[in-house]
Amino acid sequence: MDAKPKNRPKKHVTIRIVICALIVGAGWVGMNGLASLNKPPAEATTEERAIKVQAITAHPGDYPVVITGFGETRALTVVALAPEVSGRVVYTHPALRVGEIIPSGATLFRLDPSDYQARLAEAKANEAQWRHTVARLNRQFELDAQRLKTLKRSAELAKAEFERIQGLFVSDRVGTRSGVDQAERAYNGALDLADQMAQAVSLYPLQIREAESSLASAVARRVMAETNLDRCAISAPFDARIKTVSLETGQFVSPGQHVLSLADDSVLEIQVPLSSTDARDWLLFDPVAPGQSTTAWFSGLRPVECKIRWTEDKAGPARVGTLNRVIRFDQQTRTLTVAVRVTAAAATDRRIQKMPLVEGMFCVVEIPGRTMRSVFRLPRQAVSFENEVHLANAHNRLKTVSVTVARVDGESVYVSQGLSPGDTVITTRLIDPLENALVDIAADEPVKESAS
Repeated sequence: MDAKPKNRPKKHVTIRIVICALIVGAGWVGMNGLASLNKPPAEATTEERAIKVQAITAHPGDYPVVITGFGETRALTVVALAPEVSGRVVYTHPALRVGEIIPSGATLFRLDPSDYQARLAEAKANEAQWRHTVARLNRQFELDAQRLKTLKRSAELAKAEFERIQGLFVSDRVGTRSGVDQAERAYNGALDLADQMAQAVSLYPLQIREAESSLASAVARRVMAETNLDRCAISAPFDARIKTVSLETGQFVSPGQHVLSLADDSVLEIQVPLSSTDARDWLLFDPVAPGQSTTAWFSGLRPVECKIRWTEDKAGPARVGTLNRVIRFDQQTRTLTVAVRVTAAAATDRRIQKMPLVEGMFCVVEIPGRTMRSVFRLPRQAVSFENEVHLANAHNRLKTVSVTVARVDGESVYVSQGLSPGDTVITTRLIDPLENALVDIAADEPVKESAS
């Protein structure tokens, strides 16, 4: 019973020694394993990836500028017609309807002329009466002037007779006092008649002038009556297209009442607003000599031929118009409005288009301008919004340069500064590319140049 407890501690020690040996062995194996792992990794080989782009070779050239604008076609002359006299409408042209064309000189409508015919007859009668009065006064003036000469001569004879009788009576006592007195009375009577006639003759010019003034007034009333009678019939002042009509037979109209609107389609005009920058840089103005212009306005605008297309048929053939004038400058919109005129022959030329160019059509107008000299034409996507261009240098490395844009026209950008002939311009749109990055050019084509 006592020997068994003495052997137990020896077994426990042996077990512990074995466990420690195992732990030490495992640790040694682990350390050797970790030591074998502590070796430098193999170096990885890296290859720079190139950015695939498209590019063109830039060459300078001369490019004529075409300024593009839009505007509505209008008839150059539009007349609002109103009667100048009042009356009842007794006749209207059979084609007096909106859209019809009435030839020049044709009567559009006529008012009842009865009252104006009566006033004309009265005016003519009054004029004839005053003409007779003037003629009568002139004739009477001639007769009385001749009679005045006779009365003056009679007064001279009566004076001579009186002086003779008076002399005989005083010097020779021949005759009687009553005879002298009678001769004196005869002389005084003759002299009085001559004076009265002289006064009457002196008043004739004034009476004639008064009668002539009344005649002129009568003539004016007659002319006015004729004019008013003529105004009863209203004719077309040109080959007129009817725009609006508010007139019917039997209707009473008053002077100034708007009844018709007429359009003259022989010449059309398009008002085209242009950017003030385009107008300043590219519109063609001929030089004006100092002192030649007397007004502070746009002088010397060159009447160049412009191409006009209806916006509903932009791909169709263009009609030809002529730049005519500057209409206005608008500071708020910073636009300069010019007028382009189109003749009826050009607007209706069926060899160009079956559909004529008419009032109301909205058109695109191309106006030739100045020529840009030694500029580079690039696709629009080749120039960033910051006016920067990406180039590919001789080592196919990306280089960014700032440029000066002379003009943007559609999908083309014209650069005046910042590029050199032969530069390879990347046309692919790049977003924040890394400077000096390697590029792989897929296409390298020269820029097509237009005729300078």
